[in-house]
This record gives sequence, C-alpha cells and structure tokens, in this order.
Amino acid sequence: MYSLFRSIIFQFSPETAHHITFTLLRVARWLGFIKWLGSHKKHPVSVDGITYKNRIGIAAGLDKNADYLHELAALGFAAVEIGTVTPKPQPGNPKPRLFRLKQDKAIINRMGFNNKGVDHAVKRLKNRPKALVVGGNIGKNKITPNADAVNDYLRCHQALYPYVDYFTINVSSPNTPGLRELQDKEPLMQLLSALRNQRGQMEDYKPHYLKIAPDITDGQIEDIADIVNSGVVDGLIANNTTIERKGLKTDTAAIEKIGNGGLSGAPVLERSNAILKAFRDRIPEKTIIGVGGICDRAGAQAKKAAGADLLQIYTGFVYGGPKLLKEIQDL
Repeated sequence: MYSLFRSIIFQFSPETAHHITFTLLRVARWLGFIKWLGSHKKHPVSVDGITYKNRIGIAAGLDKNADYLHELAALGFAAVEIGTVTPKPQPGNPKPRLFRLKQDKAIINRMGFNNKGVDHAVKRLKNRPKALVVGGNIGKNKITPNADAVNDYLRCHQALYPYVDYFTINVSSPNTPGLRELQDKEPLMQLLSALRNQRGQMEDYKPHYLKIAPDITDGQIEDIADIVNSGVVDGLIANNTTIERKGLKTDTAAIEKIGNGGLSGAPVLERSNAILKAFRDRIPEKTIIGVGGICDRAGAQAKKAAGADLLQIYTGFVYGGPKLLKEIQDL
C-alpha cells in the first residue's frame, strides 16, 4: 500500500510531499486510523538511564519543530529527535533545497537549519506524548559567528531542558557555513564544556550526544574519541549527511545540477558504519546512536553489528514508510 502512496506523493516536490504526508497522518490520527499503519510490539532497551520501547527512532530533520510527535509516536517509533533547533526562527536556504535520488534510495538536502525557533519548539513540547522519548538537536543561527556560537547552543539547551530527554549537539551539518569548523578539538571542547557546566546547574541529568560528520579525518576521529572518553559528553550520534558523491547510480550531470548539500540514504551506509566502528573501537563504554543508510533489515543489522546501541532512520523511512519500522523494530 505504501508503494502506491509513494508513487503518488513522489509526483510532488519533496518539501510539498513532506507537508502533505504529515497532514494526512494527522487526519488519520484524529480519525483513529493511524494505529493500523504502525507497529506497536515492545522490545524495551535502556540506554543512559532512559528506557526506549524499542531501538528505533526518527533522526533530526524530519520533525524540526516538534509538530508531529503524536503522529510519529502513533506509528510506533520509540524516539523522535526534533530539530535542528536554533534560538531564533530562520527560513533556511533558498528553495529548491531538497532532492530525491530515486535510483539510489537517497536524498540530497541543503535545508540550512530551517526551523521556527526554540520558543515554538517549547510550546509544542509542552503537549508531547508521554511514552515517547524526545531528543533535542540544537545548533546555532546562520547569522551567528562561530566565535559566539556557544551562546546559541546554551540558549537552546536551557530553554529545551525541561521538555526533552536528551540533547544532540549538532556541529556537523554541511549546510550552515563554517559550522563543521566547530568539530576541531579546541572549539569543540569549549562548546561541550559550557553545555556540561550548564547541565550541572539543572535539577536532573539529561544525556548529551555529539553528532558528527562522516567526512572527518583520522586525526579528528582520535581527537573526538579523546573528548568523549574525557566524559564531557555521554556519547555520539554517528553520522550526519556526507558531502561525498562517490558510487551513485544517478546520472552525474543530474548530481552536478543539484549542487551542494548533504547526501543521505542507502549510499552512505558503508561509510557511516566504518566511522561508527572506528569510534566503537575507541569509546567502548560510551553510547553510540547509529544513523545513516538504514533502508532495510540488513542495513539495520549491519549498523547494530558495527556497535550502535540505538538506531535512527530518516531517508529510509521516506522510501520505505511504516513497513521499514515493522521490519527492524525487534532488533
């Protein structure tokens, strides 16, 4: 059934299709039909003091503004990571900025942290589903220089703290100019230490995870592993989208016409898993949430085998729909 729906919805631009799909899901929830689409068998797992009803969550980017938490919970996801959330609302990059590579089961995006701002997210989170784990993926506004980036992250962290279960510090998107420079050891340690210190002033403890890019050097892997092992964060989310374009089936001219952006979906699985495994070898006791390239059960199993404690999907869900969740929910 989803294959038929996908063939119809893919006639629209990706952003339009996204809004239509979630509008229909909202209607289905109101009418009580959504339970027939999802999968609700429980396979509980506990990570960093948080109990998930299964290992499968939605990666950041699908529900940037916490607008569809009830619909995603009703489908059977254990967790939804909202964001990336920035202090001020921002429109993101000019359209078109989201592109399907159907032959590759992939997407290229250069969204640019488009979101309604942290105050909107807080308003939505006040009515979040009780059984759903919610992560807050936080970043800086495009107009904020890197020298002042810490203040943007602290603003989002403080505002979201009462309403989310964990935080993801996003310094790895390729679509905000200069952001990946924050992955270098000195600025990264400064940022993570500031967030840890602010957390120390809160009444309860919320895990912090660092989201990394797959396009990092061996030296950066060593530096980041040292930082994680120092205890300044609780673990990693591996990985964000890639700027690489190797091995794609889609015509090279079409890829060049699309231009810049982060690639996600099936083609990133191997590289994503290699980075994940490299970190698992270096941070054996820390949490790693695996994301990137999961489009079927075999892909999910491979990522878990590489060392992931939890799994997130996004592009695979766009192509596979609720059926993908049913396939991998018991891992």
